[in-house]
Amino acid sequence: MLELKVRAWAGLAALVLVMAGFLFLPAWTVLYWQAWVFLALFSAETAAITAYLMKHDPDLLERRVKAGPISEKDPIQKLIQSVASLAFVSILLISALDHRFAWSRMGTFFTVLGDLWVGAGLLAVFFVFKENTFTSATIEVGAKQTTISTGPYALVRHPMYAGAFVMLLGVPLSLASWWGLFAVLPLIGVIVWRLFAEEEYLGKNLEGYLEYQSKVKYRLVPWVW
Repeated sequence: MLELKVRAWAGLAALVLVMAGFLFLPAWTVLYWQAWVFLALFSAETAAITAYLMKHDPDLLERRVKAGPISEKDPIQKLIQSVASLAFVSILLISALDHRFAWSRMGTFFTVLGDLWVGAGLLAVFFVFKENTFTSATIEVGAKQTTISTGPYALVRHPMYAGAFVMLLGVPLSLASWWGLFAVLPLIGVIVWRLFAEEEYLGKNLEGYLEYQSKVKYRLVPWVW
């Protein structure tokens, strides 16, 4: 348990430091209050989720710690994870460069709205974690895993991705960058690609998933798609 705690907190700290580097170095200033607020919000909420999982669901935390391209077994998923990582970095880079060269003119209202979206997206992911202890960071089926159809899963088949989309759309707004929104589009495309691959895998390997698909029609947005 101690090793898991160390890996989880060290991984979170490293992630925040890397994100800070991709924001403040391209911006070439630390006088970027939008970035500070975004990092504080992201750090606080992800730290709270990590602390909750440590206490209530360490098995899920273990699954979430093993993330990224190197953790995937399938070559296609390694590629998807790699492209997704690069796409997320591009959101931060473009937003930071936007701040440096003042490409965008964005009012505080939209920045606050972006922060709210980031917070809401992460909160949605937290509720998914509470509902489904098998939300691994990689595509796999764990021992004794069952198909979940309650809570947010009763509305859409991929509520965690839905929450991630809300968060991702909020990131460039929270960083006061209209141009950063364009960088979100490739990442959305990559996640949808992963979504289809995950559905195909679960349909073949998780008991009850095909029946669940026929029951819950919408993948990401209720009554839309």
